[in-house]
Amino acid sequence: MKKVLLIATGGTIASVKTESGLSPKTPPDEFLKYIPEVKEVVDIDVIQVLNIDSTNIEPEHWIMIKDVIMKNYDDYDGFVITHGTDTLAYTASAMSYLIQGSEKVIAITGAQKPIVDSITDGRKNLIDAIRFSIRENARGVYVVFDGKAIIGTRAKKIRSKSYSAFDSINYPVAAFIDGKRILQYVEDNPKKLTPTFYNNLNPKVFLLKLIPGMEPEILDYIGQKYDGIIIESYGVGGLPFNDSRNFKKALERLTEKGKIVVLATQVILEGSDAETYEVGFDIINKYNILQAYDMTVESAVVKLMWILGITKDFNEVKKLFYKSINKDIIF
Repeated sequence: MKKVLLIATGGTIASVKTESGLSPKTPPDEFLKYIPEVKEVVDIDVIQVLNIDSTNIEPEHWIMIKDVIMKNYDDYDGFVITHGTDTLAYTASAMSYLIQGSEKVIAITGAQKPIVDSITDGRKNLIDAIRFSIRENARGVYVVFDGKAIIGTRAKKIRSKSYSAFDSINYPVAAFIDGKRILQYVEDNPKKLTPTFYNNLNPKVFLLKLIPGMEPEILDYIGQKYDGIIIESYGVGGLPFNDSRNFKKALERLTEKGKIVVLATQVILEGSDAETYEVGFDIINKYNILQAYDMTVESAVVKLMWILGITKDFNEVKKLFYKSINKDIIF
C-alpha cells in the first residue's frame, strides 16, 4: 500500500464556528474520521505545520512547508497539503518554485465549508487530493479542488463562496476526478527526475494595481521599500505617459536603482503583450521591464520572490523569469 503524508496548515477545512466567526481549530488527525474510505487506498500519516487562517500566511510559512516535504520526501509516495483557499494559489506557486523536479505529486487542497459541517466540500476535496497524490503519471505540484486537478502555477481562486472556487488560467485543467475515476488530460514526461529544493525567498515584492489618476511617484516610494514591483496594468499592458502623470521618468529611476519591474495585466485570461501598443512598446524597450505574459499574478509574484532570493542582476533575473517552471509560462 502506498504511503501519503498529509500536511495540515489550517484554513476553512479545519475551521469550527466561534463567537468571532470561523476559526481553524480541528486537528488534522480528526480529518481522517470523516474519510474512513481512504484507509483502503493508502497508508496515511499526518503532520500539523500550522493551524491558521490562510489570510495570515507568510513567505516564511512556505519555507516551513517545503522543509517538511524535503525532510520526508524519500519516505512517502505522495503529499497532500490542506490549506485555506484565500492564499492557496500563492502557496501552490511557492511549492512549485521551492520544490522543482519532483517525481511525486504534491497536492494542495482545502474547502469552502469546514469538514466538520454536515454539508461540506471538504471531504470530497480531501479524498480527491489523496487519490491524485499517488497518481502514477502525474508529478509536481497541483491544486485539487471540486473534482479538478490544476497545475500549481496555473491555479487561481475565481469564486469566493461556491464549491467551484478554483480554475486553471491560460492552461488546460490537468485532470478531472470523479470518485475512483481520474481522467487525466495533461500527463508528465516519465523521465526520471531528481528534485531540487530551494531554501530562500525574498519577500520584498510589491503588487501594484494601476488605476486612472494614479501618481507615478508611488513607484519611487515603493522602490525605497521593495526590490521588485509587479504592476497590474490594463489590457495587454502599458503605462500612462500623457500630461503630468508620466510613468516613464519613474521607471527610469527604478532602472537606475537596479529595481526589478514586471508588467502584468488585470485581465485574468490570455495574458499580456505590452509591445502591441505605444503605451507599452516604449517602456519595454527602454527600461529594465519584464512581462508576465500568460502567467497568473500569483505565480509572477512568488516567482519573483524566488528569483530575488537567488540574484538581483537584471539579466539573470530575466533569464530565470522567462524560464518555464512547472508550466508557468508559455510565450
